[in-house]
Amino acid sequence: MAIVIWSASAIAFIGAWRFAHELDHATALARLAPHAQASVVFDRHDRPVFSFYLEQRIDVPFQSVSPHMVDAILAAEDRRFYSHHGLDGVRIVKAAWRNWRAGRIVEGGSTITQQLARAEQLTPARTFTRKIREAALAARLEERYSKADILGAYLNTVYFGDGYYGVEAASRGYFGKPASALQAHEAALLAALVRSPSAYSPSTAPARALARRNLVLRLMRNTGKLTDAQYRASVAVPLRANSTPALVTASTSAEARTCGQYFQEEVRRDLMARVGGQQVLKGGLRIYTGYDPNMQCEAERALGARIARIVKLRPKARDLQGSLVAIDPTSGEVRALVGGRDFAASSFDRATQARRQPGSAFKPIIYAAALERGYAPGSILRNLDEPILTASGPWLPGGEHEEAEYTLRSALQISSNRAAARLLQQVGFSVTEYYAQRLGIESRLPSVPSLALGTGGVTLLELTSAYGVFANRGVAVSPHLVVRVEDRDGRALWYAQPRRRAVVSEATAFMMSSMLADVIESGTGTPARAAGFRLPAAGKTGTTDDYTDAWFIGYTPRLAAGIWFGMDRPAPIMNRGFASIVAVPAWAEFMKRATAGDPASCFVPPNSVEKVAICRLTGKRATEACRHDWRGPESLSGLMELPGETTGTFASASAAVAQPMVFEDYFPIGSAPSELCSLHDSAFESSVPVSPASTVSDLRVGIRDSGLVTRD
Repeated sequence: MAIVIWSASAIAFIGAWRFAHELDHATALARLAPHAQASVVFDRHDRPVFSFYLEQRIDVPFQSVSPHMVDAILAAEDRRFYSHHGLDGVRIVKAAWRNWRAGRIVEGGSTITQQLARAEQLTPARTFTRKIREAALAARLEERYSKADILGAYLNTVYFGDGYYGVEAASRGYFGKPASALQAHEAALLAALVRSPSAYSPSTAPARALARRNLVLRLMRNTGKLTDAQYRASVAVPLRANSTPALVTASTSAEARTCGQYFQEEVRRDLMARVGGQQVLKGGLRIYTGYDPNMQCEAERALGARIARIVKLRPKARDLQGSLVAIDPTSGEVRALVGGRDFAASSFDRATQARRQPGSAFKPIIYAAALERGYAPGSILRNLDEPILTASGPWLPGGEHEEAEYTLRSALQISSNRAAARLLQQVGFSVTEYYAQRLGIESRLPSVPSLALGTGGVTLLELTSAYGVFANRGVAVSPHLVVRVEDRDGRALWYAQPRRRAVVSEATAFMMSSMLADVIESGTGTPARAAGFRLPAAGKTGTTDDYTDAWFIGYTPRLAAGIWFGMDRPAPIMNRGFASIVAVPAWAEFMKRATAGDPASCFVPPNSVEKVAICRLTGKRATEACRHDWRGPESLSGLMELPGETTGTFASASAAVAQPMVFEDYFPIGSAPSELCSLHDSAFESSVPVSPASTVSDLRVGIRDSGLVTRD
């Protein structure tokens, strides 16, 4: 007996000594240290849309948690939380008795404080030493912190399943709302998950999740936190947790929650390069962007629908890819970005990483350089049927609509290859490359004559941004996805400081917009109007050899958007797959929805340009006599070529309308021809009948009304 008593005393002494030792050790451990935090990405309206994390956790103050959540977690996990000091003796005894009767562990006796101690400092292994340390640490936490501090730390720490740590991340993930807005039935579901997140997961075990939620609601009623009426109303609400959780707000549509994976990945790459992986995944950053969720979804829908349509018509195009980017030209903020048809199948971003030949979509760069060097939309390019001398010998570009002379406006409108090649020769490679860089083309361009036809690879993002310069009155703003980055306490870490510089004159920007508007009204971009897009806009198509790439870059004064289609391994998209057929309809569908509600803002001419009447025959200022000279169909071939409706060949516009000898166009003030035309005199005037039309714009109306358009 003495031995037994001595042994019991020894065990008690050792136990007391170990508890005292663990209590001393717990004093050093009992700190509520900050957790690793998820970094949250916000859209242009400051609504959270994405997150980056190792543990998806967003700490919030205890005061920012719904009272329903507090009531639910206490009812389910620790009803005597406010009356004990870390250990609940009553609960321990009850749990021990029930476990003994069941012959297994069916109930735990840990308080919320003990659970917090375990989650913060201890391993989940069930050992005697761990339980002693857990109890000691819980006691020290209760001594050091208030009940509100402990409960707040617990709610920010506990795991709710599906990758969500803490009540804020769980609330946003499951219900699309902050924890402050949780209703009783939502709070009860979250509290139900704490016991076993996998067993009661609403996505994999909805029946068990519903039963457990209703049990928590009953406990809330039993503890007086819900009235009978509130209980019945809450139980009647069906389970509504998201089956595909995402960090979003309640104002974000369900569809928007599945959009934007390419945008998200581009932001992640940008942040990793700027601040490093640890900060991005654990630092709780707040990342503000120009992202527009609705615009993003419209971009993905338009791109996907067009690909599906083409693949249905041309099954050989089943590997067809596409990309789309939309930019606010005044701020440079990227509103939407789609890098491919399916992020899960390929995360390669074809909007920012792929360099493809833009074809005729590059021509506006050359024309802008020409305008900066003294040309005007009404400047006439002549002798275009003469070969260009190159290092490899004479070269005369082919094309489906080529004549011996065009004004710059007409040449761009019908996308004349020979006019672009001749203009490149006259402006010069170095000047063109200089302005390409100023406009935002960072890709290296080849100094070869075929550059005029768009043989230098560029990205969709940089080409769309270049067009945005014309929309922004000649001012280039570097495109960017991230606007600013803050730390978890709201201190600014980084601000986007996009380069903002005037790279072409306001006159050049307007004249380019004026010419590119003609492309949409009566040139290769007319399918945009046929698709129902009505706002004033400007743009250009681009089709490469063998129809391997189809581009359309267009803009309104408020939004620039570019779209591309092609195979990752270049191959023909379809027979005669012009960009006007492949790309323009998708661009129009996107722009119709992206600009819905926008006012019809026009491209307003600045004070630095004037409209001048020019004699087409001489290129000099027109006189009244010039206006009375109308040439018949035999002299119309140089104006425009149109695609035949049935044969696919290009027919002359001469059958539709005669050509006026005088046209009016914009010139920078002081740069228009000053010399008057002297070839038309009063004698010639009296011998030619007067036409009711007087400007080239009347001719465009007649051609547009004929229903015929050009293709690129």
